[in-house]
This record gives sequence, structure tokens and C-alpha cells, in this order.
Amino acid sequence: MLGASSAGAHMTDLWLAIGHHILIFSLAIMVAAEAALVREGMTGNDIRRVGSLDLGYGITAFLIVGVGTLRVIFGAKGYVYYVENVWFWAKMTTFAIMGILSVPPTLRFRVWQKALSADAQFVPAAGEVAAMRTYVRWELRLLLLVAVFAATMARYRSF
Repeated sequence: MLGASSAGAHMTDLWLAIGHHILIFSLAIMVAAEAALVREGMTGNDIRRVGSLDLGYGITAFLIVGVGTLRVIFGAKGYVYYVENVWFWAKMTTFAIMGILSVPPTLRFRVWQKALSADAQFVPAAGEVAAMRTYVRWELRLLLLVAVFAATMARYRSF
């Protein structure tokens, strides 16, 4: 039978894991929606939607890092499990690269929103759309790699 403090720690771990997974799935949905919206022939509504999605993406990514940090500190596996796990660092590095790749689209989406505010008929240039689509698709691919590293991390500590 679990002691009171042990049961509490397991409940904390459970709630942190649930929150972390919900946030990751939410991020995946947002990136997939961005990938669907960022295409040639984007409308003003598409630009507004992708801007909102991108804001949600940023907030969600921030929350993922926060909840993930709490899992490392307060989770059942303990801090050492994570910091000594090569797959954890592969996952963190990949997530950081995703964050870096998200900067150019975020900046461009803001430019498009500002241009749309100034001119309701604004349509982004095809070359800009194609470039941003490439970034978003790479973010989506890397998110799949994050999932692979997470599953591997849960089972193995090294190569």
C-alpha cells in the first residue's frame, strides 16, 4: 500500500503528465492547422486565423516547457532520470529547434496581419507563403521526432 506522501507524489506526477500530454496534442493540432492554412491564395480570414493559431502555438509551447520543467522537478521518475537520459536531451534539442524555426513565420504572420489591417485586399506574395509553409512543415516534422524521442526516453536512457 502506498503511503500518503507517495500517493500524493504519484497524483502530482499523473496530473503533470496529463497536462503535458494535452498541451503537446494541442500544439500538434495548431501546427497542423497552420500547415493547412499557409498556402497560396490565402485570404484575409486565413491570415487572421493563422495569426491567432500562431499566438496560441507560442503560449502553448511556453506552457509545455513550464509543465515539463515541473515534471522533471516533481515527477515520479526524478530529476536524475531526465538529466542523465540522452533521449531527453534529444527531445529538448529538437523542441528548441522547433522554437527557433517558428520565429520567421511568427514575424511574417505579424507583418501580414499589419498589412491586412492597412489594406483589406492584402494578399501575401506567393514566394513568402511558400517560404513560411516550408518552415511550418519542418516544425510539424520535428514535432513527430519529439514524439519519437519521448517514447524512446520513457524506455531507454542511452543508445
